[in-house]
Amino acid sequence: MESDRRVKIAPSILSADFARLGEQVAEAEQAGADCLHIDVMDGQFVPPITFGPVIVEAIRPKTSLPLEIHMMVISPENHFRQLKDAGADRLIIHEEATAHLHLSVGQIRELGMEPGVAVNPGTSLSLVEEVVSEIDLLLIMTVNPGWGGQPFIPSMLDKVSRARACLDRAESSATLEVDGGIKSDNAASVVRAGADQLVAGSAVYNDSVSVAEAMGQLRSAVSCGYDPK
Repeated sequence: MESDRRVKIAPSILSADFARLGEQVAEAEQAGADCLHIDVMDGQFVPPITFGPVIVEAIRPKTSLPLEIHMMVISPENHFRQLKDAGADRLIIHEEATAHLHLSVGQIRELGMEPGVAVNPGTSLSLVEEVVSEIDLLLIMTVNPGWGGQPFIPSMLDKVSRARACLDRAESSATLEVDGGIKSDNAASVVRAGADQLVAGSAVYNDSVSVAEAMGQLRSAVSCGYDPK
């Protein structure tokens, strides 16, 4: 990676205090978040059920940050229009959850949103190589999706590096995002592996430090990932 490239941080509201969600969104924006990551789960693709367009619609007037929706749902194409109308800026769909990945990516773009594709830890990058030139973001999951607070899977660092190489070979400008177990003690390694953007849930929203302090710790950690050469 270029030494002057700024890595972005996307706080995941899955770990936020929902009793004061508006405040937590504002705190993240004031602390320098680059976008908000919203995990939509349907209880089928992953066991938990979280939230959908109603929450996106509620958050939209509370922040000027881009809203990226991580769709951990079966047949995500059934919900594209609703999420667009609710105020989503980017939809990230799972390769494992849609039968026609290329078609779904095109539908997201036709609706005026940025398409992203996510792959689980056990999914081969070869399954998304045919769409890397069509997407704005490639998301590498470094935990198995469904639950916040899981530990980072160390073997996924190599996959992040291979994803970086895949995008570079395709001369793709897509953002390489990493999601799962991101903390201040591993952020630098993930950045060195090639990540452009980090999703952070419990590392940002926790009972130990304020959102501003947590974001500051992550920014400091991320800066150590740059190659000084």
